Amino acid sequence: MMSLPDTDSEDELPPGWEERATDDGTVCYVNQQGKTSQWTHPRTGRSKRITGELPLGWEKYYDEQGKRFMFINKETQQRTNVDPRLAFAVEEPTQNVAQVRQRFDSCTTALQVLHGKDLHGRMALITGANCGIGFETARSLAQHGCEIIFACRNRTSTEAAIERISQERPAARARCRFAALDLSSLRSVQRFVNEIKQTVSHIDYLILNAGVFALPHTKTEDGLETTFQVSHLSHFYLTLQLETLFDYKTRIVVLSSESHRFANLPVENLAVHHLSPPPEKYWSMMAYNNAKLCNVLFAQELAQRWKQRGISVFSVHPGNMVSTDLSRNYWFYRLLFAIVRPFTKSLQQAAATSIYCATANELTGLSGLYFNNCFFCEPSKLSKSASLQQQLWQLSENLISELLQEEQN
Repeated sequence: MMSLPDTDSEDELPPGWEERATDDGTVCYVNQQGKTSQWTHPRTGRSKRITGELPLGWEKYYDEQGKRFMFINKETQQRTNVDPRLAFAVEEPTQNVAQVRQRFDSCTTALQVLHGKDLHGRMALITGANCGIGFETARSLAQHGCEIIFACRNRTSTEAAIERISQERPAARARCRFAALDLSSLRSVQRFVNEIKQTVSHIDYLILNAGVFALPHTKTEDGLETTFQVSHLSHFYLTLQLETLFDYKTRIVVLSSESHRFANLPVENLAVHHLSPPPEKYWSMMAYNNAKLCNVLFAQELAQRWKQRGISVFSVHPGNMVSTDLSRNYWFYRLLFAIVRPFTKSLQQAAATSIYCATANELTGLSGLYFNNCFFCEPSKLSKSASLQQQLWQLSENLISELLQEEQN
């Protein structure tokens, strides 16, 4: 298992290093022992820049004798050559994923990813947060101060999940709350969104975690195949309806799977019957593969459409055959998951990639990427089809419009 960093904060400088600011606001890192300097943080590899006005009462002036800029606090007459804004310098956005170094791997846990982070004041909305990977995601974020909205169908099991978190960290109890959401119903999504908008002004992390697997052919109350609606369509509708609560600080994480590589959706002429097949053309495994492909396609297209707003959107693979309630619908898969359990990720490890994509500083400015084991991974060729991304978006919009219109008539 990967060892924890030897500091409480990933941003803490190693011994012998200090930060300095140039006249144009760029942060420079100086090693006093080695008498060297560099533009990137010696731990994170990221660059920083000072932004904003000087704190109230401070002024900048040029010291003719010392031939350098100085700062003075007019109230206390304190003088320093250190810019008082240095403590609040912000990281420069990463322009290319190739600049991101790999800090974690398949053995990393969600709590290791969050080591040293303070998430007080942040708000996360997680679907399916009452069990499995969703629960570990919520638990880990809550332990670091984040407020959590458990978007779940079952109040009893959700309240039990929140109680488990509060037993570990009593203060987290006040930061966790249940909100009823049934992803097999578009009307339920509407009611959920209305409730959230009445009490929440901003969402920092939207984690679309819920999904179903190995279901027999069933239809939702909206008349669609359940795997497709629960795993994709309702999440699509939920995200668009919550749009006003997002800004440039928001991260959207869509849980997909490596199974998306085995999907069989057509590149051209995508139709409803491909996504929501009739019983005679239904195979539960292919329905799951196609739904997971929809997750990646949706994330890619959403990232493109919201690019100018600065909202980061990522899709992730949590791990292969992780032992969760996902396999509960068919005895064969329950047996198979039980056999491979010793060789697969724990729930804490499975939650790590979602947590990483939601909180990692080095991903600022990036979007539309697919992650596996807390690192960028190329998704399938089919998922990168711009035509298929746009077809799925348009078809999803039309389906929702038609279904809601039918209910009104």
